[in-house]
Amino acid sequence: MYAVVGCTDCAALWLLSDPASSKTARCPRCGRRHQTRKLKRLFESDDRDTARQARAELLAKKQGASEAFSDLETVAEMEAETETPVIDDREYLEESGLDADEVAAAGREETRSRTRDEVVRDAIREGDRPTEGEIVAYADEHGVPAAAARDLLAKLTRRGDVSESRGRYRLL
Repeated sequence: MYAVVGCTDCAALWLLSDPASSKTARCPRCGRRHQTRKLKRLFESDDRDTARQARAELLAKKQGASEAFSDLETVAEMEAETETPVIDDREYLEESGLDADEVAAAGREETRSRTRDEVVRDAIREGDRPTEGEIVAYADEHGVPAAAARDLLAKLTRRGDVSESRGRYRLL
């Protein structure tokens, strides 16, 4: 069951599916919560598309565009038409001045950036028992802010993933 209901505050109309199943409904425009049993049902139907069409008619009438609305197709038919692209992706890219084959190849390449944690671990792994300063400098060069690198290093040490002895670090 679908019902077209309206907000008492902002006059928005929306579809409420199975109004008997929930006690309240929130207006999608203003966010006001309404008790569903108190909402005025402007239209009810078992078919969702019929309810959507009724809502569209009510909105058109509210705007004073009932005559123009009557010349349109149904909401379901218009929605089906919008799913069909007017121009395909390849044509769009080429008309935009891009090489569609290069774009496709770039999409297939795996470009994975490392996480901050991975950068800090790599700094420890690549150095010969590096100091905190060396780890932070490496991390900073690879896009990890110094403060974040220090925090991660401390966290890894607390968790037991990294050991620190005399200011030098190594992975466990």
